[in-house]
Amino acid sequence: MSVNVPKVFISYSHDTQAHKKWVLELTQRLRNSGVEAILDQFRLGLGDELGSFMERSVAESDRIIMVCTDNYVTKANSGLGGVGFEKMIITSEYMQNIDSNKVIPLIRQNGTHNVPTFLQTRLHINFSRDDEFELQFDNLLREIHQAPLFAEPPVGNNPFESVTEKPVESIADKKTELLKELVDFYNQGREAFDFNDLQRLLNCSKIFAEIYISDLLKDEFISRQYHLVMGSTVSIYQLTEKTKLYAIEQGWVTE
Repeated sequence: MSVNVPKVFISYSHDTQAHKKWVLELTQRLRNSGVEAILDQFRLGLGDELGSFMERSVAESDRIIMVCTDNYVTKANSGLGGVGFEKMIITSEYMQNIDSNKVIPLIRQNGTHNVPTFLQTRLHINFSRDDEFELQFDNLLREIHQAPLFAEPPVGNNPFESVTEKPVESIADKKTELLKELVDFYNQGREAFDFNDLQRLLNCSKIFAEIYISDLLKDEFISRQYHLVMGSTVSIYQLTEKTKLYAIEQGWVTE
C-alpha cells in the first residue's frame, strides 16, 4: 500500500545565522514527521543554479511555507533578491489558482504580523512565541497532513421532525466539551481526575468514555499515571501543557 508523503517547500530570508538555524530545525522536524520538506540548505551547493531550484520546488510542492520576518516581507513586496524571485514565481502560480490554499504564511517576527501583500487576506500560523512552538507545530503538521484535531461533525437530525433514531452525536464535540470542563476544574484548583470523574463529565457510557479518553491521550491533551490504591491500580489523568496553551488560544481562559 503506497503512502502519500506531502511535499512542502520552505521559503525564507537569510536574516541571521540564528534565523537560518531555526528554519533548518523546523524543516528537520517536518521531515521527521512524514513531510518531504524542501530547503535550500539541504539541496543547494556552490555553483548550483538558484532560479531553477526555486521554480522546480514551487511547481512540485503540495504546499509552500513562507517564513515571514520583517526583512522577508520587505524583500517580497519590493521584489528584492532570492525572496523577491520566489515571490514572483509563487504569485504567478497563485494567480493561476486563485482559490488555492497552497501557500501557508508563517509568522516568525515579534510584535508584527506582516505578510506579503498578496497574502494579506489569507489565514496565517503564528510561530512568533517560542513557548508555543509545540502547539503551533502540531497545528501546522495537522494542516499539512490534512488531519484536523476536530473534524467537522456530520449534521444531525432536525429536532422538529419525527425520527426514530437518536440525533448524531459528534466525538469532536464531546472531546471539546470534556477539555473545556477539565480546564474549568483545573482553574478551580482540581489538577487530577480518575476515570469515573471523566465519565461523569462526559455523561456517556463506559465504552464511549474509554474511546474519548483514548483519543485525548493519543493527541497528548491529557496524560495518564497509575497509582496503587488499596491494592488496586487506578488511572489518574492530568492536563498537559499542550491543553493549557490550546485553552488560551481558544479563548477559554483569560488573564
